[in-house]
Amino acid sequence: MTTGHLRALAVALALAGAWLAAAPAEGQRTRPVRIGALTESWGPTTLLVGLRDGLQELGYREDRDFSIGVRFTQGDPAELPAAARDLVRLGVDLIVASDSTNAIKAARMATDRIPIVFVGGSEVVESGVVKSFAHPGGNITGVADIDVELVPKRMELFREIVPGLKRVLFAYDAANPLADALLRAHREAARRLGLGLVERPVRSQEEAQAAFAGFRRGEADGILSPRVHSLNIPGFILDIGAKVTPTMFHSSYYVERGGLASYGADRHEMGRQAARIVSKILKGAKPADLPVEQANAFELVINLKTARALDLTVPESVLLRAGRVIHDGALERR
Repeated sequence: MTTGHLRALAVALALAGAWLAAAPAEGQRTRPVRIGALTESWGPTTLLVGLRDGLQELGYREDRDFSIGVRFTQGDPAELPAAARDLVRLGVDLIVASDSTNAIKAARMATDRIPIVFVGGSEVVESGVVKSFAHPGGNITGVADIDVELVPKRMELFREIVPGLKRVLFAYDAANPLADALLRAHREAARRLGLGLVERPVRSQEEAQAAFAGFRRGEADGILSPRVHSLNIPGFILDIGAKVTPTMFHSSYYVERGGLASYGADRHEMGRQAARIVSKILKGAKPADLPVEQANAFELVINLKTARALDLTVPESVLLRAGRVIHDGALERR
């Protein structure tokens, strides 16, 4: 999804989100369905573009049948509970919690009555958010991105994209409850691929910023970004990566902004999957009766402009497998 699409959505959400300024009038029934989106990101995301597009494809008309208002916390998980409670207070009809398990937990803690559709949490069973994929229980269901399972493939592709890759820097939020699972997955994948994993645990945005501000070429041959948005680790990687060393992300969002490559679930398609679940709920289905779906589309995205800036030649065999390639800011779909 291009930056232009996200800008267009930002404008649309600013208009649709006007209802977030005040609670609805008592007994109002003719208004559009109010969808409150909760995210740890910095604003409208590719997932939310897919959600909106998916609802429109199903015949729902924006501003007449539905409107979307977003609460985002700019990478600060501590703000998520208050943002979730705010959505409940303002009378949303449904909450879409996206991009992190923290956002999903905050929505679940804020309400046991309003339907919740999550998009992106791969550890919802382990973290106790849902009982199981088949029977989520309560007022929640959604689409899981299975990101932990994708770690080996992401690292393998990184090695193919960057000939001579030997040491990979992996910074992570050590305070995140999912850190151990993510670290084990990266350690095992690195061992199997014969790569050295340079681990960099951080516990605050200040630590994360300092870790990358001090990064020098030679410390590692590349930087691997974690999926979690907490502490703005992907953002700090993006700030230095295009100038210094190859980077691999989980989402094309960062490649469109100068990162070298990404491999992961297609975030736009996940949003469209979520739209189909939302539609079922709007037609009367209970979230507890709708099994959690897994992401069903994955993509490799490569930024050749960044590759040239790094004096890196991406093998043609890898380019042929890329779903999207960015040339001098222009996006080419394969």
